[in-house]
Amino acid sequence: MAKVIVFFAHPRPHRSEVNLPLFETARSIKEITTVDLYADYPDFSIDIDREQDRLRAHDVVVFQHPLYWYSAPAIMKEWQDLVLEHGFAYGHAGKALHGKVFLNAVTTGAKPDAYSQTGMNHAELRSLLGPFEKTADLCGMRYLAPFALFGAGRALEENRFEAHRHAYGKLLNALVRDQLDLAKAAAAPVLPDDLDAFLLAGETV
Repeated sequence: MAKVIVFFAHPRPHRSEVNLPLFETARSIKEITTVDLYADYPDFSIDIDREQDRLRAHDVVVFQHPLYWYSAPAIMKEWQDLVLEHGFAYGHAGKALHGKVFLNAVTTGAKPDAYSQTGMNHAELRSLLGPFEKTADLCGMRYLAPFALFGAGRALEENRFEAHRHAYGKLLNALVRDQLDLAKAAAAPVLPDDLDAFLLAGETV
């Protein structure tokens, strides 16, 4: 069993049609530790020691957030700037995160075709999330492809949300139970809702 922690960042969760329910899905899995960053740190006064202890205690780190300007909400950047210190997360003596797994679980405003070389953003989603991947690399972590709900603003009316929510729970359970093929998940551009091809042979979640 792997120890999984989900860090959630949404500045207006009461207005979130999809992110808050997705976070509730993570909360419903008893083996998972969940952290609502805006709730814990409304004044952005992040407890660095507490957060570093949380990271030490877990094997898999998930950042769940909407995609804001090709990145994450502000508190997630503040968290990274303060918590991922030299000597802890990187540098000669900074080995605390080595071997851990990291991924982004994101929601986007645009549909999938916007995230391509020929689409509106002229880049794939994984490429746009490159700073997270490079951070993981620097910290000796294994970065997995992002798990994304595209076109999140219309997911409910288009009856796509419940399938994605179910898939998120399936992904988190697979991570907890070491049932996800990490090599395949690391090589993919994005993780799909249909995760069967990413589960280890003979495993079901």
